[in-house]
Amino acid sequence: MVTFKYDLNQDVIELQASNWCGLEQVFVNGKMVSRKLNFGQNSEHNIQLNDGNPCRFQLLIDPTSEQMVCRIYKRNNLITSIKQGKENLLQSRKLVQNLTLFLTLSGLIFLLLN
Repeated sequence: MVTFKYDLNQDVIELQASNWCGLEQVFVNGKMVSRKLNFGQNSEHNIQLNDGNPCRFQLLIDPTSEQMVCRIYKRNNLITSIKQGKENLLQSRKLVQNLTLFLTLSGLIFLLLN
């Protein structure tokens, strides 16, 4: 799971994206305001902030650096561009792979003991 957090005036904005199942969620002050599945390289979420202003999130993978980028726009003006490196994605994938291997081996041992 990749998470981008940003304090925008009086709102705490968080975008969560699963690099395994494609689920993306946007939270404003802890309340989910957008959710969708995405299996592509780019994604976009359009929401309305508590102050009534439109806000847009672009989520993409930079092909040159392989970094995941979250761009936040308020009233069509770029507010910030947050990046997470390839290492975060690799750590997450390695954790899931190790968990899957552990569960598989545990299941096999359980079957052999019965």
